[in-house]
This record gives sequence, C-alpha cells and structure tokens, in this order.
Amino acid sequence: MSENISSSHEAATPIVIVGHVDHGKSTLIGRLLHDTDNLQDGKVAQIIESSKKRGLKIEWSFLLDSLQIERDQGVTVDSTRLPFRLGTREFVIVDAPGHRQFLRNMITGAADAEAAVLVVDAAEGAREQTRRHAMLLRLIGIRHVIVLLNKVDLLDFDQARIVQVQKDVGDLLTRLELEAAVFVPASAREGDNIAQRSANMPWYEGPTLTEALAQVPTPDSRIELPLRLPVQDVYRFDDKRYVAGRIERGRVRVGDTVVIGAQKTPARVASIESWHTAPHVAASAGQSVAITLEPDVIPDRGDLLHTPDAPPVEASRLKTRLFWLRKEPLRVGESFRLRLATAEHAVTVSSILSVVNLDDLTENPGTEVPPEGFAEIILSASGSIQFDPFTPGTTDGRGVLVDRQQRIVGGAPLIGPAEIEAGDKAIHPTSSAVTAQDRARVKGHKGGVFWLTGLSGSGKSTLARAAESRLFANGVDVSVLDGDTLRAGLCHDLGFSEAERTENVRRAAEVARILRDAGQVVLVTLISPLRSDRELARQIIGDDFEEVFVDADLSVCEQRDPKGLYAAARAGKISGFTGIDAPYEAPQAPALRLQTGQTNADKLAADLAGFVEGKVAVSGGQRQTS
Repeated sequence: MSENISSSHEAATPIVIVGHVDHGKSTLIGRLLHDTDNLQDGKVAQIIESSKKRGLKIEWSFLLDSLQIERDQGVTVDSTRLPFRLGTREFVIVDAPGHRQFLRNMITGAADAEAAVLVVDAAEGAREQTRRHAMLLRLIGIRHVIVLLNKVDLLDFDQARIVQVQKDVGDLLTRLELEAAVFVPASAREGDNIAQRSANMPWYEGPTLTEALAQVPTPDSRIELPLRLPVQDVYRFDDKRYVAGRIERGRVRVGDTVVIGAQKTPARVASIESWHTAPHVAASAGQSVAITLEPDVIPDRGDLLHTPDAPPVEASRLKTRLFWLRKEPLRVGESFRLRLATAEHAVTVSSILSVVNLDDLTENPGTEVPPEGFAEIILSASGSIQFDPFTPGTTDGRGVLVDRQQRIVGGAPLIGPAEIEAGDKAIHPTSSAVTAQDRARVKGHKGGVFWLTGLSGSGKSTLARAAESRLFANGVDVSVLDGDTLRAGLCHDLGFSEAERTENVRRAAEVARILRDAGQVVLVTLISPLRSDRELARQIIGDDFEEVFVDADLSVCEQRDPKGLYAAARAGKISGFTGIDAPYEAPQAPALRLQTGQTNADKLAADLAGFVEGKVAVSGGQRQTS
C-alpha cells in the first residue's frame, strides 16, 4: 500500500496586495488578470458594460467589486482571494482592504501570504495607510515585498521624479526593517510594466510585475518540520472515536506515537481513516485527517498533537506583537480570548512593553495602545499555553484576540515566552468556563452596567433602589453599587482629591465588570463628576455599559440636601464639593436622561427599570415592569 502524502504537487503561492485607499489595488488586479489571460470568458465584456453605465473608460477595478457597497462607496470592503496562474506556477491573489475601517479584514486576509505587492501612488507617495500596511507586513512576517509605483503616467513617466518616490518608500521600509525585493514603476490602468514592458520608460531595466512575481520564492515545505496537529473535533461512530483536524506541519504515520496537548498523554496512531478511498498509512502538512488512537484517549478541541521528541513551547506569560483593531485604546488589565489554531485561551494584558509611533515609526514606552495601533505587549493566562513562536511562512504563533462578543479586536503573533522581570506583578487571572451566553440562557437576561451619574441629592440612589425592586420582582438578577456604600467599605481609604475620585471610579468599574461578567445587571450610583472618569469606567467595563444622567438643577439638590452636605460646603466645612467649589461635567449624550426635578420618582423608577430590561432582554423584547 503506497503512502498517501500530498506533496507531489506544488501548492499555490499566496500573494497579498496592499496599499492606501485609491492607490489602485483593485485596478491593478483586474489589469493583471486580463493581461495574463486569467479572466473567465465574458468577464471583459461585463467590465466594459459596467464602465459604460457609469460613463467611464474601462474600469478594471469593477472585476473585484462583487459587493454593491464597494461600487457605491468606491472602496474595497473585504479580502478577495483569486486563483492566478503564471505559466506553470499557481498563485492566490489576496486583495486586502486599504481603508482604515476595513483593516480588520486585512489582517486575516494577509495572514498566510508568502509575499506582498505594496501599491503606492507615485503621484501621492507614501501615505498613512502605506506606513500602516508596511508595519502590518512586518508584523505578520512577510519579508518578500514588491513595491509597485502605480500611476506613473501622472508623472509623465519622468525618471527623476519616479526615482525620488522610490527612495522615499525605500527609506520607509528600511525603518521597518523591510527591504523591497524590487521597485516596479507602472500604470495599472494603461498596462505599463504589468505584463508587458512599457515603451514609455525605456530607461527602466528592471522586471515587469509578472516577472517579479515569477521570482517570488516558492513556499518552504512544512512537511519536514515537527508534527503539529491541532484537534478540531472528536467524533464517535459505532465503537470508534475519531480525532479530526488539519495537519499544520510535519507528517503523521500509522504506528507513530503522539503526545496529546497539555495532558501530555502519549498514544499510538492506530489508523488514518478514509471513507471513499483506500485507507491511508500517512498524511502530511496541509491535509485534513481523522485518526484513531490507542489507547482510546479523549483529546479536547484545541489540544495540540505533537511528537514526543519535539514538543511546542509552554508558557503562561506570552510576549506578543499586537496590531490593535478597536476604535478605543487598549489598556493594561483588559481581558480577551486568544484564538490560536483551534484553541481558545482566556488572557489578560499584563504589560505594554512598547508602542509604535506611526508618524516616525519609532518604538516608545507607553501606558496604552492607541486605536488601530501597533505595540509589543505581554499576555498572561491562568495556565500554560502550548504554542510555537511566530515564524514567517508558517501558521506558527498566529494568534488573534477576540472580545466578549466574539469580534476580532487584534492580531497577536506570539513572539515567545515572557520572563518575569524585577518589578513585574506576574498577574495570572482566571476566567470562568461558563460563557456569557450560558448565563443569559439560564437567567433569562444578559448582564449589563448602568452608570447613574448626577449631583449629590439628584436622586441617584433613590431611583436605583426603586428600580432594583422592580427588576428583582420581574426576575432580573440585579445589584446596586452605591457610592456611599463603596466609600464605607471597599473605598474607605480614599479621600476626595481628583486622583482619589478617579481611583474610586476605577474600583467601582472593576467591581461592576466582575458582576456583569457573572451575568448580573449592575446599577452604579456615583456622582463621578468628570467625563474623563466616566470614560475610564466605560473602557474598563467595555460592552454593555450605559450612561444614565440623573438630572436635577443645583438649586433643587441644595433644597433637598438630604445629607446636609451642601450646607456644610457653603459654610466652608467641606472643600472640593461638587457643584459648589468643584465642577460637575454633565454627560453630553447619555443613553437615558432622568429629570428628577420635574417628574414623579415612581414614574422615573419605572422608566429606568423599563430601559434596563429593554437593554438586557435576551430576545430583544421588553418585559413589563410591575
């Protein structure tokens, strides 16, 4: 019986095409496919017809605009993968989005590319997204970069001007420790130097784009690397248990001994199953397989099968390069799920080592990662994570951070273990195996935090307690974090300076987040007079944070003065009192505004309870308050 190892033919080489929006990526791909006879019959006629309808000359970018939104807005929305052939060699073209809003798609689209074509409008030169995309190429480990200087017809094919742009882009790449394999001056719209040498640039002696692509090194074989088989699932049919997954590298044969993940349980490969062909005796990198093991051990999804003599690295603190995709900054202490092959691990950002300044591409110490920023950070987990450090050209160490809503918020290639240095807190947080969805299904509602802010005496605690009673009567698991209650216990050590007020808000937000993660509805009643402090609370809590403004005029609050605080402040017995000699910054766009000086308290409590139930209801419906 012959071994069935799929290495007899060369795999297609993935090439990602990146660049600033409107620098011509889609036009380039359309022209490239046409000039190399890689278009299906009838496609050119469709492009011509689409262009005529819009009053345009032939518009090659329409080839990729499979989504109407792309035609309407004129930007590429998602990564497009197209098979492409040059002679006997096969490629996969990945058109990655250039607009900032769509960079999340780019990081996944470019992840497996062997080389990149960086498209730069020669008339505009390197722009912000040129720097951002070049940084991403460095982050995901692409080292073979072809720079296409597009639209050189707008420079009248002038050699001196084109050479200056080439120098500027070359300097940019050098600062990122990248080096262009070749610079190709071209006009994608007109076809200059795409597949045919341009008659308009007799001074240019380098390759055309197709010749440069043909020189891209073929992917290194992953078959000779040590075995890595992430378990995708385990099935049982009749009396057999099948372990299914895709071999990421190496090979496996019947009779081999493998070690199963963190269990470190050895087992023998009893069979490599096939349902429509003769049984296999071996399989290799790139193949999806179902194997049986002896003894009949039970791996978990995400377990990594490997050979005993070449185990992966194990660590609970991971040094990571990060491409941050969220619109809000990332701060130490935030928690996510780290997706690594088929595994997911709960991790917390325990340290930010350095942040990249995209203006000058320097790395500097930082306390937060800016929106869509690049950084080097340390992730901590409660237990050991098995991984291979990130290696360009393989799937090793290609981590992705996911938030509570299962949204990708960052690309996170793992550089290696992070040693504990002097002064490190060595935080190893744990997370619950019970998901937010599981809790919502049992409780009948999801968790959420409702942050009631307003002057002292505005009625925050009164409304929160009344709403708490209504919500509890309707079956909602609800808690109130009252400012005075917190000050009497958790925050009894804090005074009322600006820094201590901020710390008071931070502690309240951390407690609210823990309760929210446990599936509770949390009503927080804090004056929290500064917008910056309330924004800090929003960042700590993340999703499911709603700001509620309990609005009452200062005169109304002074007239009520249930604690005698305004009178004491007016008498000079209390300093720094909000509304008297310390400012209150009202919310600019609260999710709910309750005007307690004008409306009956019972009505407002019912409004608050109804608002809360509408936000946390699993079905999206709103319960009736009592």
